[in-house]
Amino acid sequence: MVEEGQMAPDVTLQLPDESEVALSAYRGQPLVLYFYPKDDTPGCTKEAIAFTDLAGDFEQAGAKIVGVSKDPPAKHVKFAAKHDLKVDLATDADGSVTEAFGVWVEKNMYGRKYMGIQRATFLIDSDGKVAKIWPKVKVAGHAEAVLEDVKALG
Repeated sequence: MVEEGQMAPDVTLQLPDESEVALSAYRGQPLVLYFYPKDDTPGCTKEAIAFTDLAGDFEQAGAKIVGVSKDPPAKHVKFAAKHDLKVDLATDADGSVTEAFGVWVEKNMYGRKYMGIQRATFLIDSDGKVAKIWPKVKVAGHAEAVLEDVKALG
């Protein structure tokens, strides 16, 4: 996994309109990059809504929010429309982004092992350095905690 104080990997994100953007394009402002397993599942929906509810506060603090999963762009569009999400969602179709950040991990559910995205959040400062990592996110109160750390970047 990427560590605090390191430069964030300059990976390429695919946006819902299928355009691509390099992570370095967000330099000059703080970036909240959160990884989540799957669109429209209970925890992922709650997390996206929590970030959406605070989107204005993040914007006021100068930060962008981008959620990343392996879901295809069309699914992100439906998910965002269904829940009126105000955060950007990006697709990691080839797994290069989740690999670069170290969040593609072995999971275990009901005794079955499989590979999946570990719910994690990375706060990247305006210079492109990882300022803070939340490696195993519990959704309740998470967006608020991230906002506090964004504000602390000053």
